[in-house]
Amino acid sequence: MKQTAVVIAPGRGTYNKTELGYLARHHPHAANITANIAAFDAYRVALGQQSISELDGMTRFSAATHTRGDNASALIYACALSDFAAINRERFDIVGVTGNSMGWYIALACAGALDPMAGLRVVNTMGTLMQEQMLGGQLIYPIVDDEWREIPGNREILMAEVNAINARADHVLGLSIDLGGMLVLAGNEAGLGAFERAVPPLDGRYPMRLQNHAGFHTHLQKPVSELGFDALPKGLFEQPKTPMIDGRGNIWQPKATDEATLRTYTLGHQVTETYDFASAIRTAAREFMPDVFILLGPGTTLGGATAQSLIRCGWRGWQSKADFQAAAVDKPQLLSMGIPNQRAACVS
Repeated sequence: MKQTAVVIAPGRGTYNKTELGYLARHHPHAANITANIAAFDAYRVALGQQSISELDGMTRFSAATHTRGDNASALIYACALSDFAAINRERFDIVGVTGNSMGWYIALACAGALDPMAGLRVVNTMGTLMQEQMLGGQLIYPIVDDEWREIPGNREILMAEVNAINARADHVLGLSIDLGGMLVLAGNEAGLGAFERAVPPLDGRYPMRLQNHAGFHTHLQKPVSELGFDALPKGLFEQPKTPMIDGRGNIWQPKATDEATLRTYTLGHQVTETYDFASAIRTAAREFMPDVFILLGPGTTLGGATAQSLIRCGWRGWQSKADFQAAAVDKPQLLSMGIPNQRAACVS
């Protein structure tokens, strides 16, 4: 019997040193995938950009090259869409798709609301615009304990600090992404610096600046949104073939989606307002009740955020990291295609 699955697409920051060669390693022969990559490469070369194959095939990872928005977005899109195509449909019935941040664009392509080339066009255009504009930055800060349980009152205290900083003259700071156990904050240098000085450092890592990330999902990105509307026509968007859960936790259903409204959300709200990944996962868990969640590659960093979001909404009775780990021993319900043995379970 098939297992029902909700598929989750990753966002920026998931193609790093260990992911170099991901496409060549995992997708060397499948005709439908290699045809897509060839078309993607031709599109980028025509724009004067490095091809995805060239970037993936470099002998050494370069943060300056691979994490740039105009390169990282296309790389991650190609890897994730290829992984989606590789999922064994004899084993899994995909009942919904969602994603984190840029992963929404990938989810649109996985669901059929954008065809593969239209998906690349959206991802590449928005990634390039954000790199060119580079408005603001991002940092992350945890709100959970070591067992991935939210510390009572911690969110409220931190958001009060964020709001106070944002109210200062020449300071911009806001919640960019609710990532379950992490707050991703975005703002200008004054706002980010003020937050870094105001909160206690944790684990020698946090607050952590995200390299080559702009102030995503805030009003800082309004110019990018406007340029995106100008560059990406209405005709790119279609009816999805699979339900999609967006960054507010809303569901877009096949045969019941207004394509113009979908475009407006994707290039408007999704760009300039908070992306609530935790709500997307909660909706997916409660409305679709899948047997498993499948995380597309590249990378594995979204696994913790997804598990923390599921713990937060009490999925399968999970209340802690220990509950999640115990469940994974007998019958994993969260499969990451960036982890070899879990990938094998998805494609075999």
